[in-house]
Formats: sequence, structure tokens, C-alpha cells
Amino acid sequence: MKAIRHFAALAALPLLFASPVQANELRESISADMDSLMELYRDLHANPELSFQEFRTAAKLAAEARQLGFTVTEKVGQTGVVAVMENGPGPVVMLRADMDGLPVVEQTGLPYASKVVTKTRKGIETGVMHACGHDTHMTGWVGTARQLAARKDEWSGTLVMILQPAEELGSGAKAMLDDGLYTRFPKPDYVLGFHDAAQYPAGHVAYSPGFALANVDSVNITVHGIGGHGAYPHTTKDPVVLAARIVTSLQTIVSREVNPQEPAVITVGSFRAGAKHNIISDKAELLLTVRSYSDETRKILLDGIKRITKGEAIAAGMPEDKMPEIEMDDTFTPSTYNDPDFAEDLGGLFTTLFGGDRVKVAPPVMGGEDFSQYRRADPENIKSLIFWVGGVPMADYEKAQKGEMKLPSLHSPFWAPEADKVVATAAEAMTAATLKIMAKK
Repeated sequence: MKAIRHFAALAALPLLFASPVQANELRESISADMDSLMELYRDLHANPELSFQEFRTAAKLAAEARQLGFTVTEKVGQTGVVAVMENGPGPVVMLRADMDGLPVVEQTGLPYASKVVTKTRKGIETGVMHACGHDTHMTGWVGTARQLAARKDEWSGTLVMILQPAEELGSGAKAMLDDGLYTRFPKPDYVLGFHDAAQYPAGHVAYSPGFALANVDSVNITVHGIGGHGAYPHTTKDPVVLAARIVTSLQTIVSREVNPQEPAVITVGSFRAGAKHNIISDKAELLLTVRSYSDETRKILLDGIKRITKGEAIAAGMPEDKMPEIEMDDTFTPSTYNDPDFAEDLGGLFTTLFGGDRVKVAPPVMGGEDFSQYRRADPENIKSLIFWVGGVPMADYEKAQKGEMKLPSLHSPFWAPEADKVVATAAEAMTAATLKIMAKK
């Protein structure tokens, strides 16, 4: 269990940057680089690319990593990038940033706002925006890479820095793993990443020991019926009524089958059926998002959906050849688990760097992130942490706290994080954490 041995050594290390002089030196170095980093950020923001279409983005950042002395491989998992720097004996640390934008028309009013228009994989024309802040992730990644490349005399081990495609599809991490991320390249003992946050002030840090983000399943249910005239419902089998029963009965899975101490969500996000007032359709379609933390709870939810859907159809008198069809989307995103001791250790480092007023332990959320795949590939030997870096301008945050304004969320066309504070904070946190893990003995 080499990761366990490395972690024992990590916990035994003196707290890095206990000296204000050392911490200030790192902060000053990042501050001196911010003009260049913000120029990069504005370019990335203005030129977003959709999932598995991150060709320009990947090429641009791969070139940056090569200039810093990394050995770089492109097109891993379609459009992913792997940059490796070997620097003597020690742990293997992997730092991850995601690259893809979203099919959202930007409405921030920024002078460098995206005007990109492209087509989705389904051929639908759409605007594109970094509405989830992945541009801050990539810029923070570059800032961290620059610091670590310049500080090779302060660390020992192997640094693996990856740029991941298609996080928004929940399939980019798996694509890189399936393409040999852990066999073609050094397998990590530790994996670190961060995500900007639309609920915390800019430059504040939050982390969740244990579960941080949820299992995310997408379920499609096609409810069949026997159509006919709305005036003669007795001659039909109405799929709308059946689907409505299914919707209400599904809620009993969470309320009556799952332990109340276990978080669980079943949301029917779409209910589509029929096209005219007086026609009973022969089909209804339900689209569900299903959220949980543990694999055991996930199984209860998915098994319950199958059982209740079929049971309601039987109760409605549907023949066997017209039973509902249930499709579980294969882009399942597993829950993200931050190893508690590892999270608390680095949380203590962050508190030393930024002060207790800027660092907090956050409750887990029901959002999903395929960052989880990296630890899940070998949970016995890999420790991981993803943490949040707030992006809300303080003036806006204070107004929101007073009820004077509503903050835009991630994925909103109005989300415009205070990018310089996100980037500077993330680069400092990621660099300091890596230097602590890989500190020379």
C-alpha cells in the first residue's frame, strides 16, 4: 500500500510554509505572474470549446507545458493532455484541470465574453461559454505548473499534470483512464483538483472530508399506452395517467425505502406526452436525474425505479408487450470521496496559508464531478481531494447575504467569477499542497 506509506510520511512532515516569509514568497511569485495568467484566462474564456472538441485549448496548453520542461502527450482520451515531470524519488502526484465549455450563450457583458457559435454532437447550433469556470481551472493549472517547474529544488518525485476533456458529459475522466492514463503514464499516489464556486466569496477556500459530490445517474423511461380519442378514454390505456402514477410513486423510494440518514434524490426533470387536447397519446416519456452518495443507496434507488415502474404498469392493466422501457444512461458519474485524513491535513495547510476567515469545511452537495473516477480506479492506493475556490465578488456576496440580489449559479449565462482571485488562490493552494506532499526529505 504505497499510498498509505506516503501518507504516513506526509502526516509526519512539519507544516509547510509555517514561516510567513516562505508563504509570502510563493504568493509574491504568483502575483508577479498574474498579468500573464490573466491574459491567458481571457483568451480561454473568449474561445471555449465543447466536450471532446477541445482541440485549440489542448494544443495551446500542451505547448505551455512543453516550454516548462514537461514531457507532454496529447490526444489521451480523445482530446486530453498528460504532462509528466520526473524529479527524483518520491510520490507520484497528479494535478487535474478540466477543459470543456457548455452550450450556453454568454450574457455576462464582459469585454472578452465568448461569441463562439458551434454545433453540438447532435448537430444543433449553439453558443458556447465557460459557464462552469473551467477557464479558471485551466489558468490555475498553468500557474501551478509554472511554480512547480521553477521550484524543482524544493520537491522530489513525479509530477503528472493532466488536462481532462468532457467533464460536463461525465465521461472525460473515464475516457482518459480507458486510454491508459494509469498504464501508459506514472500511476498517482495522490490526485488533486479544484473547482470554482458560485456560493463563496472570491478567494475563499472550502473542502469536504469524506463524500463531497454525488453519484449521478440519468434514467429515461418510455411509458407505452394505447391511444385514442380523448372523449372515449375507456377504449384506451392512457400513458399520461400511468406516467403520473409512476412519478408520484417514485417519491416513496426516497421517503420510505432509503434510510433517512442517507441523502438521496429522484427528480423527474421532464414529462413529455401527447400533442393535442383531445387525443390520448400512445406514449409518454420521463427523464430522471438520480443522486446518492453510497453505492448501496444508489442500488436501492435504481432497483426501486425499475420495480415501481413495472408495478404501476401491471396495476394499470398494461399487457406484457407494452411494459415501460427503462434506459439507464451509461454516462454514470460516481460520487466523489475526499479521503478524510488527507483532506483535513491539506485543509490545515490552506488555513495556514489563507487564514481561518477564508477557509471552511463545507457540507457535501448533490452535484456531480467525474474527478471521482481517478480515485475510484484504485481506492486502496490512491488518495484524492477536490476543493472549492470561491468566485463571487465580495460586494455581490454581501448583497446576496442581505437579500438584495440573487447570485448566478454555475452554468448560468451570467456567471462571471472574479477570475484573478480564483486563479491566484487556486495556484497558491495547489502549489503549496504539492510541495508539502513531495517535500524533499
